Amino acid sequence: MTASQISFSRRTFCKYAVSAGVALASFSALSSVATLAAENGGFALPPLPYAEDALAPHISAQTISFHYGKHTKAYYDTVNKMIAEKGLAGLSLEKIFLDAAKSPDGAALFNNAAQAFNHTFYWQGLTPGGAKAPSGKLARLVEQSFGSFDALKKELTAAAVSQFGSGWAWLVREGDALKVVKTSNAENPLQKQQTPLLTIDVWEHAYYLDYQNRRPDYVKAVLENLVNWDIAAAHLG
Repeated sequence: MTASQISFSRRTFCKYAVSAGVALASFSALSSVATLAAENGGFALPPLPYAEDALAPHISAQTISFHYGKHTKAYYDTVNKMIAEKGLAGLSLEKIFLDAAKSPDGAALFNNAAQAFNHTFYWQGLTPGGAKAPSGKLARLVEQSFGSFDALKKELTAAAVSQFGSGWAWLVREGDALKVVKTSNAENPLQKQQTPLLTIDVWEHAYYLDYQNRRPDYVKAVLENLVNWDIAAAHLG
């Protein structure tokens, strides 16, 4: 899998670097830019590509304040401490969590690095007022793999709603086809050589302030109003 298979724009990545005031260590799976090591060997928390209240009423500013400002930040803070202790400066976040997943004593590093990755992938996959359906190559693959866009939404909804406990529902590319998969806790499809295109966070902190125990309502709101299909299409490579 090459770095360009899942790519943010060079402009977006450079905006991250400027806003952080340092040279960032890139997400190799999220950026086509060559890996850059931060001066202190850590990762800066990428800024949201929209205002905290931009996803309301579907996801409130209060939820984003806690979910992004506290939960996501905590994963970055923790993984930065761990990579400093382990001498892993300069590696991509993707490589860090994939290597940690294979290590007998890597659970803590994996959980924090993968969750930092997963959360940023989730935030970048949302947008206010975006296209309501995929187009172009992605739309054709959806048709070929699921029969229709409605069938894809139904399968994604089922995966997100049925995930027991904390986890994620994903649309992924596997070979020449698309699949819907779900993962528990910090797990990521890259561990199975699948290319993630979009994800829905179904940890309770993603929706509980807005929807309480009504996870299906949250999933419906995201799928019908907030998915950034342009980013999902870009991830196809």
